[in-house]
Amino acid sequence: MLFLVQMEVRIPHDLDPAAADDLRARERDVAQAIQRDGRWPHLWRVAGRYANVSVFDVDSPDELHALLSSLPLFPFIDARVTPLARHPSAIDHETAAAFEQASAAERRERR
Repeated sequence: MLFLVQMEVRIPHDLDPAAADDLRARERDVAQAIQRDGRWPHLWRVAGRYANVSVFDVDSPDELHALLSSLPLFPFIDARVTPLARHPSAIDHETAAAFEQASAAERRERR
C-alpha cells in the first residue's frame, strides 16, 4: 500500500541544542534504514520549511503508524497521511503496478 505523508517538524525552541542535534542524527539514521529496506522510496524536502513530503510503501496502515512512531522526531512531527491508489489513466499504470508488487515481495523476503 502506498501512502503520501506530509510531515512538518516542530522541535521546541527551548530544547537543549545538544539534545536537538542528537535527535536529528538519530532521525537521519532511522530514516535512512527505512529507505534502504524499500519502505520509504520517496523523500522530498519542502523548500523554506522544516518539512517533507514522502511516499511510504508498506503492507498496512498499522505498519505505517509503527514506522512513523519509530522516528526519533515523532513527538515533534505533525503528519498528514493520505492513502494512494494507482490512477487508471496514468500511462505507467501497468509498469507501476508490477513494480509495486515486486517491491512488496522483495521487502517480505528481507524480513
